[in-house]
Amino acid sequence: MMQRRTILGGALAAPVLLAGRGALAQGSGPIRIATAGPMTGQYAAFGGQMREGAQQAVTDLNAAGGVLGRQLALEIGDDACDPRQAVSVANQLASRQVALVAGHFCSGSSIPASKVYGDEGVLQISPASTNPAYTDAGGWNTFRVCGRDDQQGLVAGRYIAQNMRDRRIAILHDNTAYGRGLAEETKKSLNAAGVQETLFSAYTPGERDYSAIVSRLQQAQIGVLYVGGYHTESGLILRQAKEVGLNLTLIGGDALVTNEFWQITGAAGEGTLMTFSSDPRKRPTAAQVVQRFRARNVDPEGYVLYTYAAMQIWAAAATRAGGTDPRRIAALLKSGGPWASVLGDINFDQKGDVTVPDYVFYVWRNGSYAEM
Repeated sequence: MMQRRTILGGALAAPVLLAGRGALAQGSGPIRIATAGPMTGQYAAFGGQMREGAQQAVTDLNAAGGVLGRQLALEIGDDACDPRQAVSVANQLASRQVALVAGHFCSGSSIPASKVYGDEGVLQISPASTNPAYTDAGGWNTFRVCGRDDQQGLVAGRYIAQNMRDRRIAILHDNTAYGRGLAEETKKSLNAAGVQETLFSAYTPGERDYSAIVSRLQQAQIGVLYVGGYHTESGLILRQAKEVGLNLTLIGGDALVTNEFWQITGAAGEGTLMTFSSDPRKRPTAAQVVQRFRARNVDPEGYVLYTYAAMQIWAAAATRAGGTDPRRIAALLKSGGPWASVLGDINFDQKGDVTVPDYVFYVWRNGSYAEM
């Protein structure tokens, strides 16, 4: 396997081009595909998951002969979960004529980037962006292999209403497209079940001291805290709340699905709940790929396998289409399923959403998380 690094400039990470020697010797060269997400910054744990999934997918596809007889070359873009940086990354990836972007991670990045990709003729399959607007207002090119916030929030709100309605509930969010959207959908579901939260408020992401928020939670005697946001702030708020003796249960969404959460909370994270799809690492369709990851001492947690699946499905569609024309592949993805993947068989609706999301609850115990 030959590896070559090229700086695309600006905010992009140094993209890794993984392609076989034979492909590079051909006149047509490799097919460029990409993943883009927070490779740096406070959410880099998720960018790392995407990078691992993408690199393994490209390695496996190339080992099997590539796509359409050509090897694949992987570009990696770093948006740091910043919308403006995401637009810059999208323009640069489009200029390199990538056939697919498996990204971005944050909804606030995927939504503006998708407009660039749509205009430039690039197919986008997000492994992780859950805000409904990504596909609701998306163009011909937007797909995702994860669920949506209105599905995830529905599950969370119903659970809180059924199991914790006798406790005082606070809902916080970080004002991002992902965090606020998830918090609002959870609130909507909770209220529809006849339960009213005590507090609904925003916090500023990236801070190190959330004592003012913790004080509000303490004064309101909050027993259940739902956070629409990422593991960095959620973990810090929880730890600081426990330090002042506030005994509450933290509930969050899929952005807590990283072992880094426990590194932030320590024992304070015990009993934290979160919603995510049923563990892809345990699915029979992923067994062989999971073994390959673990042979490299990589835990394919979180969105590793989702990124792998996005590339796997694109490769299958390109093979069936007999070419890499993005509009033809997009039409085929919406009509030609089911698509076999490490996540199982996937069908897309006309918006580009998966037709059967399966959100479940996980609990953190002793430094790791497992389905309830």
